[in-house]
Amino acid sequence: MLGARASQSRTITNLDGVWNFALDPENAGIDERWFANSLTDARPMPVPASYNDITTEKEVHDHVGYVWYQRTVRVPRMLDGERLFVRFGSATHTATVWVGDTEVVSHVGGYLPFEADITDAVGSDQTFRLTVAVDNRLTWQSIPPGIVGVNELGETTQFYYHDFYNYAGLHRSVLLCTRPAVAVSDVTITTDIDGADGVVNYRVETTGSTNVTVRVLDADGTEVATGEGAEGSLTVANANLWQPGAGYMYTLEITAGDDVYPQPFGIRTVEVKDSKFLINGKPFYFRGYGRHEDNLVRGKGHDNALMVHDFELMAWQSANSFRTSHYPYAEEVMDYADEQGWVVIDETAAVGLNVGLAGGIFGDGAIRKTYSPETINDETQRVHEAHIRELIARDKNHPSVVLWSIANEPETHTDASREYFEPLAAAAREADPSRPVGYVNVMLSPPDKEKVADLYDVVMLNRYYGWYVDNGNLALAEKHLRDELDGWLALAPGKPIIFTEYGPDTLNGLRDFHRRPWSEEFQTDMLGMFHKVFDDYPEVVGEQMWNFADFQTTPGIMRVGGNKKGMFTRDRLPKSAAYDVRERWQNLRFEQGN
Repeated sequence: MLGARASQSRTITNLDGVWNFALDPENAGIDERWFANSLTDARPMPVPASYNDITTEKEVHDHVGYVWYQRTVRVPRMLDGERLFVRFGSATHTATVWVGDTEVVSHVGGYLPFEADITDAVGSDQTFRLTVAVDNRLTWQSIPPGIVGVNELGETTQFYYHDFYNYAGLHRSVLLCTRPAVAVSDVTITTDIDGADGVVNYRVETTGSTNVTVRVLDADGTEVATGEGAEGSLTVANANLWQPGAGYMYTLEITAGDDVYPQPFGIRTVEVKDSKFLINGKPFYFRGYGRHEDNLVRGKGHDNALMVHDFELMAWQSANSFRTSHYPYAEEVMDYADEQGWVVIDETAAVGLNVGLAGGIFGDGAIRKTYSPETINDETQRVHEAHIRELIARDKNHPSVVLWSIANEPETHTDASREYFEPLAAAAREADPSRPVGYVNVMLSPPDKEKVADLYDVVMLNRYYGWYVDNGNLALAEKHLRDELDGWLALAPGKPIIFTEYGPDTLNGLRDFHRRPWSEEFQTDMLGMFHKVFDDYPEVVGEQMWNFADFQTTPGIMRVGGNKKGMFTRDRLPKSAAYDVRERWQNLRFEQGN
């Protein structure tokens, strides 16, 4: 899906603010046509934000099922023939939207945008009632999966296998957009390098048959190349390359009929070769984190001030990359990463496809198979593939995105996992042949059991030697880490290895002469052990520790006030290890040049 960008032919009205909001405890609102009138007993709710932490009421925080958002919208002035669209950055996890009494769109998937042409539904009205029903329930056929049940007290409960809180609501901006009837509907840009020149390949799709012209503008707005036709290849002489730490951006300005659409892009190449990850033909080493869209009060709601602050903290540590764990992030984040030269592993919301983790963190007492007709099945696979394609359609033109991660910690050591993932890896490659594809491996699938590594271009590992295994014994943890790395080198020769998670829970302020688990000293020691091992293996091309900052999870005996593996606290204060890692990454940046 194209991003919402203003131009000579397109206007954008932001609908963020305080909306009317109501819980739907019986999930009866659709049948009772709540959309047909003003919401009864509505309360104020900010958009964008998760609704869970806004109020002090447990029934709001723990609600399972539908909630309703509503507001009155004024129609902008439009030219004859223009179309009016409403666009949602995300609605977690499913949503149905009405304009007045007319349903205009439904969407499945909580972390990707969707829109609807509402021109006919609005008609000649100057204002209209916009209503959204958002459902946070997860099933075996949703991405991510979950289980909804009823306990002995008759309370609706939700269980899920992912280790972050199931925040819900309208997490990203809601926009009202105009565009001509004949308009650019999609553009795909890939780039190459020919000596000092950049090669820009493009393909444009439109609504309606029309002539298409394009021109490339540099960062100053100067025209540097032009072309005609909906598909072609352009040369930018003496191109400024997009590269880590220097996010030089061009714009492909597309004209189709009366429509003008500006698509930012960067000129760069990505390649995996001989155990190296190459950007513009040069070896790249990932320094950074897994992260979460998670903050105080807002939950997963996007906030530009918090976004910029987080990037400032990452820059302070000399990080150069991050993974969108474990779902697509807001489009504003991706744009900012492009502009600032950050390298991104872009991940789908396929987290929790592994019932084997239930015996550890998540505490599901039921005995189930991950892949079966009753659990993760053919319909889940269909939804998962749609999510992969939707993510790639949204983010394919971002130069910051160098690798697609199609799942986090799924079960991959069974024959059923091979049957599940083989077509998904193929779908990702079909949707975008220009980037490497991977998935993030969990400790339950070591190299002697792994079934799907050959389907992917890189090996991405989440490993917790010294924490979940060998707890507190870093000498033994180091031995086991080295032994496993040797196994991966034998199983997947020539494939670079990125550590996408490692590190212990750490209680900020807990100091310990004996440097035991949960102390700040132990976090420093455990990260240091991993770094020592990484430095001995040239096949390791990245270290993204877990996590950038502490984050909220479902409550339980394994989590006290959330996951505490952050380099920073949830309110972004540095733990002791942040300074040690900063020194390491500063030295690596000096050695590696990015």
